[in-house]
Amino acid sequence: MKIFVTGATGFVGQEMVRQLLGAQHSVRALIRTASSSFASVKIETVKGDTTQPASLKTSLEGCDAVINLVGIIREFPARDITFERLHIESTGNLLQAATEQGVSRFLQMSANGARVDAVTRYHKTKWAAEQLVRQSGLDWTIFRPSLIFGPNDLFVNMLAGLINTLPLVPVMGDGRYRLQPVCVSNVASGFVRALENQASITRTYHCGGPESYSYDEILDLIGRALGRKAPVRKIHQPLWLMKPVVATLQSLPQFPMTGEQLEMLLEGNCCDPSEWQKHFDLDLTPFPQGIEAYL
Repeated sequence: MKIFVTGATGFVGQEMVRQLLGAQHSVRALIRTASSSFASVKIETVKGDTTQPASLKTSLEGCDAVINLVGIIREFPARDITFERLHIESTGNLLQAATEQGVSRFLQMSANGARVDAVTRYHKTKWAAEQLVRQSGLDWTIFRPSLIFGPNDLFVNMLAGLINTLPLVPVMGDGRYRLQPVCVSNVASGFVRALENQASITRTYHCGGPESYSYDEILDLIGRALGRKAPVRKIHQPLWLMKPVVATLQSLPQFPMTGEQLEMLLEGNCCDPSEWQKHFDLDLTPFPQGIEAYL
């Protein structure tokens, strides 16, 4: 099959392309600017932007399926990078292009926690994008990953940097909120196996790892992967103090967290991945072993 991939130069996208090629599919990747990400692999690239419908006018022609990975975790409104634009408008533009150009199979990357009554705009816009996909009339499948880890990820590598450089690692609140990290290779495998799996059409899958951990436990597991025998030394910051600080500083690009990201962290990120695992015959990578492979 020839697969049209958006977000192919990103963390998940590069693993997706690798697995698609390994499964003998051909790939056409949408890129906004010239990229060296695919210098060593043989794929077709087309220039375009999912926020600009005119740039998609003929880009999907001849493809058998679309994998949409476009998404952001943080907004930069001054640069017109918003959840509404990148999640909702981009998905709508891509759905319209797929419909007009005769591509009936559509696989959408969403997020665990997407729902109509979500607390954050991140999850609300992910839900709105899902609804566009469901109403498109295409043969869709939606995936909702929890926190994704793997080589070159942002979250685990950021925490590893803090552990390596700070005598005490700051923790928002009590550190008991739970996360269920899922390996990027498992996420990509689900997408690739869904392409020719007719039973996955019109299905939504929650994608999580085999175990959940508290935030404090995750810090200790990362410390262990870095070779530390003792638990990571932590300093728990009271939320009544930190929420105003984050709200004040979140507009600074170099500040590592926004108020929405803090809300999502405190909400936790867990799910039941059993249906996803069983349906696509996935051998889920445990978080401790997974991070040891690249830290």
